[in-house]
Amino acid sequence: MKIRFILFFLLFTLSSASAESQHSIRVAILQNERSFNLKIKGEYTVSEYRNRNFIAQGKDLNTTVICSENNILLAGRRQRSRKLVISAKDDNSILIDGRTFKGAIIIIREKSDTFTVVNAIELEDYVKGILYQESSHYWPMEALKVQAIVSRTYALYMTQVNKDRDYDLTNTVYSQLYGGSSSERYRTNIAVEKTRGVVLTYRGKVFPAYFHASCGGYTEDASVLWNINIRPLKGVVCGFCRESPHYKWHYVLSLFQIRQKLKSKGYSISQINDIVLVDRDVSGRVKELKLVFTKNNFLKISAKDFREIIDPNGIRSTNFTLQIVGEDAVFEGFGWGHGVGLCQWGAYFMAKQGLDAEKILAYYYPGSDVIHIGF
Repeated sequence: MKIRFILFFLLFTLSSASAESQHSIRVAILQNERSFNLKIKGEYTVSEYRNRNFIAQGKDLNTTVICSENNILLAGRRQRSRKLVISAKDDNSILIDGRTFKGAIIIIREKSDTFTVVNAIELEDYVKGILYQESSHYWPMEALKVQAIVSRTYALYMTQVNKDRDYDLTNTVYSQLYGGSSSERYRTNIAVEKTRGVVLTYRGKVFPAYFHASCGGYTEDASVLWNINIRPLKGVVCGFCRESPHYKWHYVLSLFQIRQKLKSKGYSISQINDIVLVDRDVSGRVKELKLVFTKNNFLKISAKDFREIIDPNGIRSTNFTLQIVGEDAVFEGFGWGHGVGLCQWGAYFMAKQGLDAEKILAYYYPGSDVIHIGF
C-alpha cells in the first residue's frame, strides 16, 4: 500500500481534554446507569478528573459502584466529585460489568443521578476493540485493513466534533461498536498493526468515514442524511455486495403496530388506511412517505425517521418497496444500514477478488487520500 506520510499536527489537534494522552479516544461504554460492577486486578488509583487530586489507592477491587443522592458510592466510600478517574497499574486489569478495558475509566455523575462511564484509551487499542465487533475476524486481511483505516478515521474526526463534550464516541451502532480488549482477536489485531496510523483525508482533513453492512447496489449521498457534502461521500454504484446475505430482505408489520410505534414518539396518528412512497433519491432510496388516514388527512415523514422509529433491524434500509396487504405492510428491500461510505460486504467481495485495501478505499471514498499520521 502506497501511503503518504503527514505529521499529525499538520492535520488537526486532538482535544487536550482527551483524558490521559494527546491521542487518546474517549468512549462512553455505559450511559444512564445507576450502578455497575467494577473489578480491578492489581494496583489502582482513584483521582478527581478536573485537578487530578489523588483520592484513594488500593489493590484488587471488586465492588458495585452506585450513584445516589449526588454522590458516587465507590468501594464503600462516598465521593461528591462529579467526575472520577480510575487508573490501573497494568493494562487489561479493569473490568466493567465483566468486560475488560485498557486505559483509564472516567466515572461521570449526571444530574439525573445516573452514570456515564467513559473509557479513555489509546487510539490503536481503541481500533483493536472495534474490529471484531464491526467485521468478522475470518474475513480477508485486506478487508480487515480497510475497516481498521475507516474506523480509525471516523474516531479521529469525532474527537474534533466532540472536543467540548465528556466523550468522543459511544459503543453503539450509532457510533462504532466497541467491546474493549475483551473483543480483541489475533487476525483483527494484525490488521490494526499493519495499518497503524493510517487514515483517510480529503483536502488535508480527516472526514467522517461512514460505513454500513450492505449498500444493496448503490451507496448513499451523505448530504441526503446529514449536513455534510464532500466528494468522497457522494455515493457510488456497487455491484460487489450482490452475494451478501443482507443484499435483499423482506419484512412484514401490521398497520396497527406502525401506528403504535409512531404514537409512542409523539406523532398524532389516526387509523392508517394507506402508506405511499412519495419520492426517491438518485440511489433509489425512499426519501419520504405519506401515511394516509382519510382523503384529506395524512402525515408526511422522512424515510430515515420512519425507519429509525419503526424498526431499523426489520426495515434494514430505506431502499424498499411497500404494499398494503389487508391489515399488514409488506416491505421488500435491498441492503442493510444508512448506505453512506464503505459497503462492508462490498469490501469483503472486492478483497476476495484480490483487490488491496487502498483500491477498495479509493472506490468507496473517491477523491480521498490514504495517509500516515505521525504522533
